[in-house]
Amino acid sequence: MTAKQKVLVVDDEPDILEMLKYNLEREGYDVQTASDGEMALRLAPQFLPDVILLDIMMPKLDGVETCRQLRTQTDLANAYIIFLTARSEEYSEIAAFEVGADDYLTKPIKPRALMSRINALFRRELKKSNQSAHDLVEIADLKIDKSSYTLEKNSELIALPKKEFELIYFLAQNPNKVYSREDILKHIWGQDVYVLARTVDVHIRRIREKIGDDYIRTVKGVGYKFVLPDEE
Repeated sequence: MTAKQKVLVVDDEPDILEMLKYNLEREGYDVQTASDGEMALRLAPQFLPDVILLDIMMPKLDGVETCRQLRTQTDLANAYIIFLTARSEEYSEIAAFEVGADDYLTKPIKPRALMSRINALFRRELKKSNQSAHDLVEIADLKIDKSSYTLEKNSELIALPKKEFELIYFLAQNPNKVYSREDILKHIWGQDVYVLARTVDVHIRRIREKIGDDYIRTVKGVGYKFVLPDEE
């Protein structure tokens, strides 16, 4: 019997927790809830959710800081984190992606639209898992293994959140090929996820902070490409 996909819902509004839990369970997901960030940090390592729905404005610990701390936990590196918030300002969205969010939805949440997005997310994951003939990419001193979602530099393991890993894996599969931000958004986030093109820049910067500036080049006015460190 196939295990149920797990979803952790974190929100300080009881009505939203109840509504989302009901709709997710009706779709067949295993659901747990938390009413604040601190509770989420205690629960997540035990529950090991596949998806975390995370409110931003919460008491004790806001969603941004909660996300930042969740992303430091190795067991949660592959979990999708989707922010649910009443705030729609661009800087809030950028702040969410800065700390490792995968998606961003504004309230009021429409249950059918949310279920459709989560279901599509798992369909994409299933499709990717069935296309695993070339899971390992080795270039220069980097070893990028899609089967285990791990990246090594000079045999040293470097932890990357899921979207950052998928981005560098995507670029590294075709060195020197230039991809626009729109190409990257389509391949990494999918056509049904609406995020800013600036999101790509944020993720590229975070990858460079971890592996260095030599692997991903910016092509001004176009996008990004993966190169060998010694290429000019």
